[in-house]
Amino acid sequence: MTTLVVGATGSTGRHLVNQLLNRGQKVKVIVRSSGKLPETWKNNEQIKIIEASVLEISEEKMGEYLKDCQSVASCLGHNLTWKGIYGQPRKLVTDAVILLSRAIKKNTTAEPVKFVLMNTTGNRNRDLNEHVSPGQRAVISLLRLLLPPHPDNEKAADYLRVQVGQKDPAMEWVAVRPDSLTDEDQVTPYELHASPTRSALFNPGKTSRINVGHFMAQLITDQDLWMQWKGQMPVIYNK
Repeated sequence: MTTLVVGATGSTGRHLVNQLLNRGQKVKVIVRSSGKLPETWKNNEQIKIIEASVLEISEEKMGEYLKDCQSVASCLGHNLTWKGIYGQPRKLVTDAVILLSRAIKKNTTAEPVKFVLMNTTGNRNRDLNEHVSPGQRAVISLLRLLLPPHPDNEKAADYLRVQVGQKDPAMEWVAVRPDSLTDEDQVTPYELHASPTRSALFNPGKTSRINVGHFMAQLITDQDLWMQWKGQMPVIYNK
């Protein structure tokens, strides 16, 4: 199996790529520069490095990159700097999801391509009746106005949920929602829920980036787990 990963140089994307490689999977990564990539990636025949800016790739070219891929994963996010939050592209995650989805649909494959999106517990799954307190609703409304990355994450998941939907013959999807991200060296026990069990704003849990990478890799490689969560937005917390 070959997986195309965007956002591979990020703190979570690196863990996902390593988890896939550890499982003997082939990986393609799209990066703006290969200069800071781990040497273990550069010397690994299981990984193909494509140097490009994701949003500057045409649908046709992206389709070529995807021809031998059975799965796609996006760990894209905005850098926590002034430029990363308020600069362009403001719809990085959404535009990448749209580009990748359209490219997937241009290829004819025997089985649907798996698409795994890293999202956030701050984004509600509107397919479910998820409880959100009035206070959290008010704060989220402010975040939509003041912090462009938040509506970007919402729109990216909504594109999969509404535009791709549950019965697309070309692709299936899962949007993984971690809570407050932490850095750990090892995979630790974690728990999965269909919806948040705590407030992402007023009582947040913790999720290590390596656990997110592990779960995303498991979704890609474990068909039973995929069937359990496809078309959903599972929440992941450290135990």
